[in-house]
Amino acid sequence: MAAGFAALACSAPVLAAASYKTSWTSVVSYVVDGDTVRVRPPEGGKPVSIRVDGIDAPEICQPGGTMARDALKRQVLGKRVVVQTKVRDVYGRLVGRILLNRQDQGALLVAQGLAWSYRYRDDPGPYAAEQSRAQAQRLGMFSRVGKAAPVYPAVFRKKHGSCYARYR
Repeated sequence: MAAGFAALACSAPVLAAASYKTSWTSVVSYVVDGDTVRVRPPEGGKPVSIRVDGIDAPEICQPGGTMARDALKRQVLGKRVVVQTKVRDVYGRLVGRILLNRQDQGALLVAQGLAWSYRYRDDPGPYAAEQSRAQAQRLGMFSRVGKAAPVYPAVFRKKHGSCYARYR
């Protein structure tokens, strides 16, 4: 898996901060799930929640949820990253990109088949090409060896409710 991740890292986009309002360097102190981390603010104080922009990872209680969280944890936990944020979501988390060595960690998760490119209505999201490649190569949750097809997190939540209280 590590060798596969390194190969994907070479092809993952290195993105500019054009649409992001703030950018700072921080250390990831906790990985909540496949698309949310906590970082130490540069000025100190309580850790800040960051919702990784452009992706939707499986809920922690759905198939693939712990795999996505663990992959993100192996990659960024305890490491100095660049955080680029633009807005807060309805839960109060900052929404932004996490860059490690200038590589977008959300793009890497999608390229591994561990998260979807976040889609909105007819927009396939910023990592649609990475998702298509992961699906074609049957990576991560798209491997489907003896498993049911993966379920997009919003569909899962609609059917089963949030697993937030049970796992966070």
